[in-house]
Amino acid sequence: MSKKVSDHLLERLREWEVEHVFAYPGDGINGLLAAWGRADDNPRFIQARHEEMAAFQAVGYAKFSGKVGVCAATSGPGAVHLLNGLYDAKLDHVPVVAIVGQTNRSAMGGSYQQEIDLLSLYKDVASDFCEMVTVPEQLPNVLDRAMRTAMSRRSVTAVIIPADVQELDYSPPGHAFKMVPSSLGMPHYAPVPGDEDLTRAAEVLNAGEKVAVLVGQGARGARQEVMAVADRLGAGVAKALLGKDALDDDLPYVTGSIGLLGTRPSYELMTGCDTLLVIGSSFPYTQFLPEFGQARAVQIDIDPHMVGMRYPFEVNLVGDARETLARLLPLLDSAKDTGWRKKIEKDTARWWEVMRRRAAVDADPVNPEYVVHALNDLLPENVILSSDSGSAANWYARHLKLRGAMRGSLSGTLATMGPGVPYAMGAKFAHGDRPAIALVGDGAMQMNGMAELITIAKYYREWEDPRLIVAVLNNQDLNQVTWEMRAMEGAPQFEASQSLPDFPYADFARLAGLEGLRIEKPQDVRGAWETALAADRPCVLDFVTDPAVPPIPPHATLDQIEAAASSILKGDSDRAGMVRQGFKAKVQEFLPGNHHRADRPGTEGDT
Repeated sequence: MSKKVSDHLLERLREWEVEHVFAYPGDGINGLLAAWGRADDNPRFIQARHEEMAAFQAVGYAKFSGKVGVCAATSGPGAVHLLNGLYDAKLDHVPVVAIVGQTNRSAMGGSYQQEIDLLSLYKDVASDFCEMVTVPEQLPNVLDRAMRTAMSRRSVTAVIIPADVQELDYSPPGHAFKMVPSSLGMPHYAPVPGDEDLTRAAEVLNAGEKVAVLVGQGARGARQEVMAVADRLGAGVAKALLGKDALDDDLPYVTGSIGLLGTRPSYELMTGCDTLLVIGSSFPYTQFLPEFGQARAVQIDIDPHMVGMRYPFEVNLVGDARETLARLLPLLDSAKDTGWRKKIEKDTARWWEVMRRRAAVDADPVNPEYVVHALNDLLPENVILSSDSGSAANWYARHLKLRGAMRGSLSGTLATMGPGVPYAMGAKFAHGDRPAIALVGDGAMQMNGMAELITIAKYYREWEDPRLIVAVLNNQDLNQVTWEMRAMEGAPQFEASQSLPDFPYADFARLAGLEGLRIEKPQDVRGAWETALAADRPCVLDFVTDPAVPPIPPHATLDQIEAAASSILKGDSDRAGMVRQGFKAKVQEFLPGNHHRADRPGTEGDT
């Protein structure tokens, strides 16, 4: 039998060491499916329940493996369904390649069934590289460039293959005019800034007396170097959410996450510093960075396209974080005054005590902060965590202490609902020997997570460590939006949009052949985590939590507090619980031993 274009595509993916393709079938890729059968399912076809989930699984795989995630879908609706997951990858700078079918070439332009102008549709999401293969000789170059571009630019690329082209006999590009030969491989490289730029950066940092460091996912491979620089400068280190696993949370000078979901000490670190060093982050919310003119600033990023944004940086260093910091460190002076570092460590210790106390606040029936806080000392050392968007992300950002080899991620820039469960699944295909935990709200679970429990049941026996825990924070409310309405709009909860039906998630899990527990009492929380971590299969934990527990932002401006109060006066359906839980959570910062500062207008200290 002659080799088809589809056969060569899979062969080329194997040569690129692609082991999994997350996908959903359809007749627009029938040629590829037939080739998969001839190739004994190599690379492995991982069948999601929906193309969007396949894309999210590819994103999770890429985030946690460091390799390219590959997903595939049929023409028309399949290609459309991939888009949300692909935009998640694009905005979080994750390498993903989408392989998409198309109608036969003879039907193009004929308003044929499932015909969509995919080159136009994908022009934005795969702006770095998007091509359609129309002749066999074109294939290796297009696929190689898609793989190489995704890796080098940390972005999304797309390869579109019409159904009839998939079935053509393959012939390689020849040594001829207008033929484009290609080769495999993506060599490792670590660019570094020039000596003059490093000297300028060192001068700025050495002049600072109160240095703050902000790290993102680009600093993940530079853990030791970040620690050395922070110690040399006497700095505190805050983390963008995508960089939560870039540095250990139990280091006394690591203030935790920054931003609306961030911590109070990170907020105070930024409002009090005179010098800022940003490493591997494009954190977009400038209101959580120092006031313009307050701090001199230096940025390090591997992508020249991403430097100079977000803040008026005095020096921009383009280079690999680890190599750049290694060259910068010998140029830095040791901090002479340790007062700034001591204050940071004191503020951070106080914050963790506040978190402990807030987790201990009674709720009806279970405090969601306690659910996540109780997990901290139970986390396996090699765990991989994912969080969905919504209020679950608040508790992931603020309560969990990641350390050592632990990994964690969420949808950072797109902040889309739904990736929590498929991210964890992608992690399991990348690291089948490691446990994974997904923290999701009931809204995200109903939107995307339920059906993927079927996918988990289909594949979990192949994993060396079968543990994949889906923790559902079940409060029957689209809680993050509810609180945003209260705080930002001054509007009461609109129940028609916010109220969710209760559902027996644990029962559904057991129907699928998984483990499942429903937890309705706080005294059962820790035992549920222990049971799930000891299980011989994936487990769904249905935690029935209180929607009145407020995700108070780290700065809690007077405007937001007044807006929340306004929503009460306008008849918020949960106003009594809202006031009760808001007060009990807030008062933890004023208990003995918590010397709360009240010297900044428009902050929590004014309340």
